[in-house]
Amino acid sequence: MPMESLSLSRIKPYTSPPFAPPKSPSRSTKLSSYNVISCACPWGQLRQNLVINRASLAILPILKRPEIRRNTIARSEIAAAGPTDDSSRSLSELQLGSRIRGVCFYSVTAVVAIFLFAMMVVVHPFVLLFDRYRRRAHHVIAKIWATVTIFPFYKFEIEGMENLPRQTMPAVYVSNHQSFLDIYTLLTLGRCFKFISKTSIFLFPIIGWAMFFLGVIPLRRMDSRSQLDCLKRCIDLVRKGASVFFFPEGTRSKDGKLGVFKKGAFSVAAKTGVPVVPITLMGTGSLMPPGMEGNLNSGLVKVVIHKPIEGRDAEALSSEARRVIADTLLLHGYRVH
Repeated sequence: MPMESLSLSRIKPYTSPPFAPPKSPSRSTKLSSYNVISCACPWGQLRQNLVINRASLAILPILKRPEIRRNTIARSEIAAAGPTDDSSRSLSELQLGSRIRGVCFYSVTAVVAIFLFAMMVVVHPFVLLFDRYRRRAHHVIAKIWATVTIFPFYKFEIEGMENLPRQTMPAVYVSNHQSFLDIYTLLTLGRCFKFISKTSIFLFPIIGWAMFFLGVIPLRRMDSRSQLDCLKRCIDLVRKGASVFFFPEGTRSKDGKLGVFKKGAFSVAAKTGVPVVPITLMGTGSLMPPGMEGNLNSGLVKVVIHKPIEGRDAEALSSEARRVIADTLLLHGYRVH
């Protein structure tokens, strides 16, 4: 019988859900009597599969699962990715600007260091003869170098200069450690303190040699004998009238939080009887974060010099110095461990 002559009365109503499998035929009907054909319904554009029973001419419509419109999904993803592209572009521009500033920063510090190092070489024999321990002439040159280097790139302000001991008075200075820029910032204070640095830094041309002239104390990390020799040398320098500078955390903070203080610096102060001068540094970590020394962001650095702390108990000195620095960091929105 032609397909056009099929009447609606011969179509069996479809009562199952749209995507349910067709009902099983009755036992009296053999599976071999079924064929699957495809036709277009005149009342709609949806194609249907018609299962025709030759014996009863019953027609069961089976709907096809609708296809996913992938072009619509693709357009949605592109639309959603639009603002992200703009944000990524802005972020890339900021990173490029920071990288350019970093290159300029190191270029300036290298050029300035070459000329000032020549001055150090000239005055070094006189320094050894007349000021072997404090080396004030070298520290004046280092202050000029640090000030000229950072002046074009970031601003800094110092609070509490009146709390600094006299130049001739030895002391133990301690500070939190956020960034490579901490050394530059602290050199602008103009105090003749001896830093403690890794031995590998002394291998850098010009900078390492200048550190040697300044009397910076070398330290091999993870070497207990080197640490003991370093503390003995610090005690000897303080007793001879020089000041020393420690970062009691031992290294730069990775997450920006104030870490636990080690007792080495406070043992030196307790054994020699000199005061401990706590200093809080803020802002250097955001300008040049640890692990990103090639970049230099813009911003402001603040240095807070606290009143000296005196005592003979290294544990008490450490707790008090850390409390003072931590309170200042918390007051300015920083975090501590």
